[in-house]
Amino acid sequence: MTKLAKPKAGYTRRALLRTGGAALAASALPAPMLWAQDTKDIVLRQFGTGVSNLNDVANKVKEDLGFTLEMTALDSDSVTQRAATQPDSFDIADIEYWICKKVWPTGNLQAMDTSRIANYDKIVGIFRDGKLTPESEIAQGTAPHTVGFVDGPGGTTFADSETGWMTLIPTIYNADTLGIRPDLIGRPIRNWSELLNPEFQGKASILDISSIGIMDMAMVCESMGEITYGDKGNMTREEIDQTMAIFTEAKRNGQFRAFWKTFDESVNLMASGEVVIQSMWSPAITAVKSRGIPCVYQPLEEGYRSWGGGIGLSNSLSGMELDAAYDYINWYLSGWVGGYLMRQGYYSAVPETSKAFMSENEWGYWFEGKEATDVITSPGGDALAQAGDVRDGGSFYDRMGAVACWNAVMDENQYMVRKWNEFIAA
Repeated sequence: MTKLAKPKAGYTRRALLRTGGAALAASALPAPMLWAQDTKDIVLRQFGTGVSNLNDVANKVKEDLGFTLEMTALDSDSVTQRAATQPDSFDIADIEYWICKKVWPTGNLQAMDTSRIANYDKIVGIFRDGKLTPESEIAQGTAPHTVGFVDGPGGTTFADSETGWMTLIPTIYNADTLGIRPDLIGRPIRNWSELLNPEFQGKASILDISSIGIMDMAMVCESMGEITYGDKGNMTREEIDQTMAIFTEAKRNGQFRAFWKTFDESVNLMASGEVVIQSMWSPAITAVKSRGIPCVYQPLEEGYRSWGGGIGLSNSLSGMELDAAYDYINWYLSGWVGGYLMRQGYYSAVPETSKAFMSENEWGYWFEGKEATDVITSPGGDALAQAGDVRDGGSFYDRMGAVACWNAVMDENQYMVRKWNEFIAA
């Protein structure tokens, strides 16, 4: 590990103070392992979904840490394929926890030492023991903590509890639900079953990512009272067949306007009014609202389908590049990125550090579920809410406390994917 007695040019107070009101966070930042003059020639290649592979983050890394972060945004299926089959094409894999279940057995990622993570003890319990609060019930599916730890640096199987060695360092997560156009629907929407309501024939959509889409389907089928699953995140072949049969019939009856794979597709479908109810992600709702179009991330009686993402490191990463990657992770959890992501409706794995990079109004609205006291804007400055508005679904604990299932990889995954492809082709 390189440690030189030179001026610390990585995390500079001046750079942090430019973000606004961040003196507290600046004083709490971990000292970098490498100084900026050591890292200026380092390039780390990161890939992941468009959710968190953002140019603003790469630019801020260059400003604060000195090295270059090359980002590539892909859809979830492409992320999985690349992490599993192209180990020499990346240094950092920004992936979801359900994807980890597919990728970890390949040996392409290395376990990370939690003693090198400055804010490890502040990471929310969801990623450590599976519980948001001590009283929480662990939801169905691939809960992040179940694939979050291995026994040691060479561990090949997932551990049942915290071990000091993580597969991914958690960064971002959310409670997902259906997006709706309230102006075009004109009545309350309270249940997942509404996705298949014939009232919305030709104006509904679901995402074409099998491991996520099947979970939305399960929420709908249970809401309809058609199927009671033993575990929505680990269906039997019979349950998969029943689920696909219900949705295939709806598809043949013209229920769906489209099936989307990318963020932009979901935004355009909703903004155009071609679709009035669909699977959506929080920043897609943000993007629609920023155009001045009514769009709601609708809380539903059956709860949310949740997901979590984290940073994984290539097994071939070593030396100064590995030290730089740990610096990046510590920087990521130190607050600036968390504040940026929370302004889009996501949550940070270390929420308390994000607070210093958000106004009292923003923190109250996005995290605490309070009424906005002034205009709420996106990271780009677009107005998303006005004074008096409350976030869809309420506070962090209201939303993440109502998670019914996590995105998952099932034991019958290959069978499920085959049946999913048959559904899309039907």
